[in-house]
Amino acid sequence: MTRTVSVRRASVLKAMAHPTRLMILDLLAEGERCVCELHAVVGSDLTTVSKHLSVLRAAGLVEDERRGQQVFYRTLVPCLNGFLACVDGVLERRPRAAFELARSERR
Repeated sequence: MTRTVSVRRASVLKAMAHPTRLMILDLLAEGERCVCELHAVVGSDLTTVSKHLSVLRAAGLVEDERRGQQVFYRTLVPCLNGFLACVDGVLERRPRAAFELARSERR
């Protein structure tokens, strides 16, 4: 693997590395959603949700489609569910104490 591939992979993972963006990706994994639906579920203001969607779109993870006044988003990567399930598996195997320790060390 070349450094370029590693850098490109890191940019996609970095786009995913935010709790709100992961929540959005989970919602979109269930199917296409209007921005207004995402806004209602996420609970952040519309501008913040739009910025998160912009990061995900720039990373190539989602696409949008305008229909009249509304904008709908959908995922572009069908393997996303499997990837997130894999992450969940890591979390299930990792003791919570170790997770909290690692988290406190980053502060």
